Amino acid sequence: MNLQRILTAALFFLSTAAFANEFATPDEMIKHTATEVLGIIKSDKDIQAGDKKKVKALIETKILPQFDFTRMTRLAVGRFWNQATPAQQQELTNEFRSLLVRTYSASLNSYKDQKIDYKPLRMNPSDTDVVVKTAVQQPGGRAIPIDYTAVKSPTGWKIYDIAVDGVSLVVNYRSSFAQEIQQGGIAQLINTLKAKNNGALVENKKS
Repeated sequence: MNLQRILTAALFFLSTAAFANEFATPDEMIKHTATEVLGIIKSDKDIQAGDKKKVKALIETKILPQFDFTRMTRLAVGRFWNQATPAQQQELTNEFRSLLVRTYSASLNSYKDQKIDYKPLRMNPSDTDVVVKTAVQQPGGRAIPIDYTAVKSPTGWKIYDIAVDGVSLVVNYRSSFAQEIQQGGIAQLINTLKAKNNGALVENKKS
């Protein structure tokens, strides 16, 4: 499955970390914040027109704070994570975060008034690692299942993986990351991510 499709479908559920502590369960947080994010997209004509500054601000303030990027990057790098130095681990996390900013920026323009169904949450009171199941109803198409895997942190629930139609974001990256590392080590993966992110930055400046 195309990665941009994964992020496009997942985009509409994520919002600011400031809300996280208000909710006892991750599905409550997702239901509440989906309304805010969808409202911003629907009401802001600049975002709908692709205003890059506003799009970036929306991503930075309303989407990314809900992710546990260190956990997500560690899982995407997989067994090679412990081969990286602490400095390399931080670089990997920063570059992976920038990569998702770039992908989310391209995804925002794909919003087409999809509707969301929330599945009953299966969770015990003591659970700290939970999967929230939802589905996006596509106009004229079949519903796309979206699963959010979230962990409870000191600052509230944080998402560290998204699976769309059975395809995990983390697993999707893991194979390509492993290939880069096997070819040239951790340093090559970092350089590849930097090149992709710097290339996107140049393109944004030109446009």
